[in-house]
Formats: sequence, C-alpha cells, structure tokens
Amino acid sequence: MAVQSIRLYPDDVLRRRCRSVASYDDDLRRLVADMIETMHSAPGVGLAAPQIGVELKVAVVDVTVGDVDDAMVVLINPEIVEDAGAESDVEGCLSIPEFTAKVVRPTWIRVHAQNLEGEPVEIEAENFVARAICHEIDHLSGILFVDRLRGLRRDRGRRFLKRLRREAMELTA
Repeated sequence: MAVQSIRLYPDDVLRRRCRSVASYDDDLRRLVADMIETMHSAPGVGLAAPQIGVELKVAVVDVTVGDVDDAMVVLINPEIVEDAGAESDVEGCLSIPEFTAKVVRPTWIRVHAQNLEGEPVEIEAENFVARAICHEIDHLSGILFVDRLRGLRRDRGRRFLKRLRREAMELTA
C-alpha cells in the first residue's frame, strides 16, 4: 500500500469517463489498497480512481475516515439504479481544495457494483453515505460536484474553477 498523489483540478483526467474494470487481479487489489490509504491520509471520506490518475471505474468510500473497521465501501463498476428523496448539503472535494458549496443529492440510493472478486453486489445507502457514494460515482463519469451546482452557487463555482485553470497555466508558462 502506498499513498498516491491526488490529482487537482484542472488535471484533464478529472474530466474523462473511466473504463470498466475487466480484470479482478492483484493489480486491482493494490489499486484499491492505495486508494484507501490515500483517502485516509488526505483525510477524506471518498476517493475515485481518476483522482489518482487511474481511468478505471473504481471508488472507495468511508465516512468514518477509518475509525470504524467495517464502514469501508469498495465500488467496482458502480451504477446507481434507484434513488429517492433530495437534500441540499455542503460538499467539498479532495481534487478541488478550498472550495465547498451546497449540492442537492438523493437521500437514499441503490447501487449495483462488483466486489474485488468480480462478484455482483447491491448496496443501499442513505443520507451522508449516499451523498459520498454519489459524489464518487460522478467522478467516474468526469463529473465534478461543481457541475451539480445551481444559480449563484454555480456561477461562484465556475469562477473558482476558472481561477484554478488560470493559476495552473501561469505555473506552466
């Protein structure tokens, strides 16, 4: 296990759609272990593979930040198949540090995915866990939480991202 560098916006990998996982092998297990260690080290409550530069549909979520042994959710090729309710709450992202905003997310979700052995799993989650899972699954399609903002919050988010792009360009010039 090794802590990986978290990719920051405007890194292009954050806007790409990820490939489905086809091989359930030691490389996948190492990737998931690295993601868990990186997430806990950050510290964060979720991490998607593109956030460490890997374009695979893999995400991990642990809203206890490692405090509860069986709280880890590992999602391989996840898909939200059902959702209900809606709640607006503050979100942030390890790839967009120093920016938070209220985002509307479902209060309950059902997800179909695979585990590390490639076996199908169904996960039901609610409230904060559902929010975190939705956030990480969005990453697998190149969607950032700022894309979910509305109205003035969306304008504020776009200005923030524009500033980050400009600063990144100045650093590379």
